[in-house]
Amino acid sequence: MAQTPSANRIHIGFFGRCNAGKSTLINMLTGQPLALVSEVAGTTTDPVSKAMEVLPLGPVMLIDTAGVDDTSELGALRIEKTKALLPKINLALYVLKTDAEPSKEDVAWLNQLKSLNVQTLLILNEVGAVSGEAYVAKYEDVLKQFSFTYISANLLTNEKQSAILEALGKMKPKDGEAEQTLLSGLVEPNDLMVLVCPIDSAAPKGRLILPQVQMIREVLDGRGMSLVVQTEEVAPLLATLNKKPKLVITDSQAFKEVAEQVPQDIPLTSFSILMARFKGDLKILSEGVKVIKNLKPGSKVLISEGCTHHRQCDDIGSVKIPRWLKQAGYTDLDLQWTSGGAFPDDVSSYDLIIHCGACMLTRREVLRRLEVSSEQGVPIVNYGVLIASLHGILERALMPFHDELV
Repeated sequence: MAQTPSANRIHIGFFGRCNAGKSTLINMLTGQPLALVSEVAGTTTDPVSKAMEVLPLGPVMLIDTAGVDDTSELGALRIEKTKALLPKINLALYVLKTDAEPSKEDVAWLNQLKSLNVQTLLILNEVGAVSGEAYVAKYEDVLKQFSFTYISANLLTNEKQSAILEALGKMKPKDGEAEQTLLSGLVEPNDLMVLVCPIDSAAPKGRLILPQVQMIREVLDGRGMSLVVQTEEVAPLLATLNKKPKLVITDSQAFKEVAEQVPQDIPLTSFSILMARFKGDLKILSEGVKVIKNLKPGSKVLISEGCTHHRQCDDIGSVKIPRWLKQAGYTDLDLQWTSGGAFPDDVSSYDLIIHCGACMLTRREVLRRLEVSSEQGVPIVNYGVLIASLHGILERALMPFHDELV
């Protein structure tokens, strides 16, 4: 559980006003002094995260946030950082103190969580002689519009720790990673899978990248067998096998070279396409690639990467994809880039969005990006789907998912 990647964990956000008790709550649930607790308003500045396990949810990421009413000098910036977390949050705990009525900020944020379909548990931090039940009765007209479950607790004690964790465990997150698998329906016991992992100048020193590691693990979980090779060894490997692989999975950057070595009767796809299926909606992303034929000089294209890294001389997003687009005849495009958690709220000015495999983003965050693009009528395509299309092998790369895409 400790090694589960952050992007594959259920993200649980802790929200509320300054000094409502968010940090106290997260410290109580983790049993550690993770978040700084103080009577001074605005103590929590940047979001603070803690990975742990909450059964039966499994691996989760608890995220403490700044107060939604932070009026300090940097308050507006802190609130913006909190808002930026919302697209990736699967579940929320919202803390209200029983000695103060729900504020306009409380109502606004609870409305936002409800509109985003984030399952939310209200924690009524009992202060003084005001019980949670008395608080609910007094402010019923305000709270009933949300229909959120609540638990009353004195957060200065651990008395309700088990009850809160039990309530969390019963919540069903929307678009969580737990019910998704990279190789769902594709690997069975004794299946042989060939994974092509190029080790080039852009490969991290001494290790494989996350999608490659996850794929190996999923083959093992499915009781299958995996053979891992570099691009140049594909043909020699296939020549030594006495049975055909169930599937060849390649890094998208090597699509063309690998496709030339793999016979047509052996299914072929890429890590990026499988990641698109796992994190987002492969049907939407495979439809988005059709618009590249409409690109012309001056067309505005956003290339968005979910991680932040030092760009190499042959970086896929900033170098290889622009090069392949140019080689395919799409010249003088207006290319722009985003990375990490940055993704524009307004994408309406773009003619196309090209998104990475999103191995570092949560499924909920990817689906939100697809939703934003769809709402604003902007087609979006995944790296792997685009590269397969530019190399003339899209139909073959999507064939393993034919029944899902019709």
